[in-house]
Amino acid sequence: MLEQVANKWSLLILSVLCTKPSRFNEIMRRLDGITHKALADALKRLERNGLVRRHVLPTAPVGVEYSITPMAESLREPFAALYQWAMANGAAMEQYQEEYDRKTSTSTGETL
Repeated sequence: MLEQVANKWSLLILSVLCTKPSRFNEIMRRLDGITHKALADALKRLERNGLVRRHVLPTAPVGVEYSITPMAESLREPFAALYQWAMANGAAMEQYQEEYDRKTSTSTGETL
């Protein structure tokens, strides 16, 4: 279950939808780097898991708006804590990654 909620795109999509219901293209614009297919697949997975509600709008052409469900609403606080942790520790993690990569490339004789 954790994988369904905590993967990169699911977290970001739910973060967008926590602020307000949004249409597909609006979500796509807010998520730098996501492909059309990745967004469509993630939205279907989130809907299947009861975290996102898909609402067909009575417009011409037909539009669809996505919103979070009450169950997903309960993730707001843990997501905010995870976001704060990532912002506070992101730079340190990057330093550890660079140090690790430097050590492993030196021990294998590779040049970066």
